[in-house]
Amino acid sequence: MKDETRTWLKYAGENLQSAKLLLERSLYNPCLQNVQQTVEKVLKAFLVESSLKVKKTHSINELKNTLDSVGIALDMTEDECDLLDSIYLPSKYPLGGILPDFEPDMEICERCIAIADRITTLATKHLHEPNLDIYNDT
Repeated sequence: MKDETRTWLKYAGENLQSAKLLLERSLYNPCLQNVQQTVEKVLKAFLVESSLKVKKTHSINELKNTLDSVGIALDMTEDECDLLDSIYLPSKYPLGGILPDFEPDMEICERCIAIADRITTLATKHLHEPNLDIYNDT
């Protein structure tokens, strides 16, 4: 595994661990921010490991489509990508103005964490680092 890939996964793991801790404290908005960042960083780790250019984008759909185009099919539905993309802006900026109504809750956080857990586990297996501790569930 490339050193840069390992770094992307380490940071993704920290985001996932943060999301879980934030959910325990009912801090839904920052939980979602961290979940989105987890998946984004995992997808970028796949790009790096595949010697593809890491795009400066936060779009989960765009990153997944790039991976799909080179034969890296991840266990992520279009609806899941859309969900993670839909939480990016509202979770970073206050309500009002041009942003749509968005009220994070425990259910959406749990759903998004489950997606991030699955993608992170897939990355660990696919990138052939079974002993890589990219996050700590304790």
